[in-house]
Amino acid sequence: MTTLLINIKELIQVREASIKKVSGKEMSILPTIKNAFLLLENDTIIDFGSMDDVPSSIDNIIDCTGKMILPTWCDSHTHIVYAGNREQEFVDRINGLTYEEIANNGGGILNSAKKLQETSEEELYKQSAVRLEEVMKLGTGAVEIKSGYGLTVDAELKMLRVIKKLRENYKLPIKATFLGAHAFPAEYKNNKEGYINLIINEMLPKIAEENLAEFIDAFCETGYFSVEDTDRILEAGKKYELTPKVHVNQFTTIGGVQVSVKHNALSVDHLEVMNTEDIEALKGTQTMPVALPSCSYFLSIPFTPAREIMNAGLPLALATDFNPGSTPSGNMNFVVATACIKMKMTPEEAINAATINGAYAMNLSDEVGSITKGKKANFIVTKEILSYGAIPYNFGSVLIDSVFINGKAI
Repeated sequence: MTTLLINIKELIQVREASIKKVSGKEMSILPTIKNAFLLLENDTIIDFGSMDDVPSSIDNIIDCTGKMILPTWCDSHTHIVYAGNREQEFVDRINGLTYEEIANNGGGILNSAKKLQETSEEELYKQSAVRLEEVMKLGTGAVEIKSGYGLTVDAELKMLRVIKKLRENYKLPIKATFLGAHAFPAEYKNNKEGYINLIINEMLPKIAEENLAEFIDAFCETGYFSVEDTDRILEAGKKYELTPKVHVNQFTTIGGVQVSVKHNALSVDHLEVMNTEDIEALKGTQTMPVALPSCSYFLSIPFTPAREIMNAGLPLALATDFNPGSTPSGNMNFVVATACIKMKMTPEEAINAATINGAYAMNLSDEVGSITKGKKANFIVTKEILSYGAIPYNFGSVLIDSVFINGKAI
């Protein structure tokens, strides 16, 4: 079926297929067409341009007068598959406990792991599907989902099977990441080598056998997995053709960026704490830095130094980190707004980071992230707004009129 959207006030993020990401000063450039049309054939963008050149004789026409269209958000870092919540820890933090103190008291990731281990695969799927549908309505049209709240062979496989089922039942691009190295289970507190061996010798072969993941991750951080641990785990993942996407520099800088680059990581995520050596290590690589501003907001920790990263000529992506402990929100509109308000990114930089660069951070550059001929017709139709700057400016408002996935309004 052919669908024509006409009288689009501004068609945003118009790109040639050859452009996979934008870096440095290029991030401030957001190509648009005013008074535009967009032509779809089934689930694919086949043409766009000025209304002066609008095609004729199209049966299905949608009038977008006063409205803008931009690609759906590409959320390259989430933990959507989890059980229950950690609302009590939210109150504990208000009462003065730190994230690390809560974790040391048996909360944090281990708390979520216990709940998930006790939850059936069917129930886990139901809870996760509700979250996925929520973020889709908020404009997310491609998403990465991690395991890591299982921490046993069976529970990690359960999480990844749920992600696989979500991919089968929801038609937006979904990427799966194996994050068995999220935390050390309590029973391995004094036997960290034993748990790493469990990841390498038992989890990875079974995940590969069922083809349950495309990426591998580790929480490379003080008190969690060391640089040496991360090196071993990423090296083991290579044997199963799993591409690294790594948690680094959330609280401390210990060399996580460098070991990730060594393994040609697709992305390094968090980066709240960065030094000159970290930024230098990323220059000349194909690794995408990813900032998670909602996490900084929720935990009251520093925000990723976006300006320093971009001034170094590097790209930057934005993602939600949607999870029960440090970011219980998958709202990419809030992420874009927070990046502008707290990280001093311009609307153009933030939209680039949340669309084309987010797609790159999931190996989805050929499918989504821009208004490009041949890409999936995954896009947001805004309400009537004065400019796209309204998206971060009106940070508490829902400015989405409709979301299209594969050419159909959801």
